[in-house]
Amino acid sequence: MSTRVDDERSDADLLSAHVHGDTDAFGVLFARHRDRLWAVALRTMGNPDDAADALQDGLVAAFRRAGSFRGEAAVTTWLHRVVVNACLDRIRAAKVRRAEALPDDLDTYRDRGSLATSTPADPADQAIDEERRREVLTALSSLPADQRAALVLVDMEGYPVAEVAVMLDCAVGTVKSRCSRGRARLVELLDVLGPGREPEHPAPGNPVQPPPVRSTQPRGPPKPD
Repeated sequence: MSTRVDDERSDADLLSAHVHGDTDAFGVLFARHRDRLWAVALRTMGNPDDAADALQDGLVAAFRRAGSFRGEAAVTTWLHRVVVNACLDRIRAAKVRRAEALPDDLDTYRDRGSLATSTPADPADQAIDEERRREVLTALSSLPADQRAALVLVDMEGYPVAEVAVMLDCAVGTVKSRCSRGRARLVELLDVLGPGREPEHPAPGNPVQPPPVRSTQPRGPPKPD
């Protein structure tokens, strides 16, 4: 049976195949969802190095705990939950509450998530847009981890609140509350209502391709073909 990236098996079938000994199935599954998992990790952690470590942690956990998946949510929801938990664990362990220097290559992918915008035609407008995007991401990295994760998943990646509640293992109302508090804090940090600035929905950038998983089994999933 083919285990290439274009494998037509469903996510659930790939995960099941991995559990039953298919050595390539998890790599195919990861290759299928790597962009959005990386986007969540990068925006949650705030810099590529920490994001790569958190993504690695999450993939190792998913690789090892695949047998615990019971199909109560979509495989993608489960994968996001594992990766987000890995991000939050790293943030909490390091007590990260500071604004990190952001990477310069967050815009490789466009038009992803509810806040993505098209590239301005005018270079001057584009420069302003890029600066605003950087301000948003810098401010985002200063939020408490739970608020940051909720905003990344709901506002930046565009997932429904109900699905995010499953990812974060909390009530729908909790997700809404975290997003509300996070947005309010972002308004304060960005001063979007200040002189000369019109209120607008912030438009974060989009991340680069994730780096390859840097270790081999059992530390990480097999690399996709």
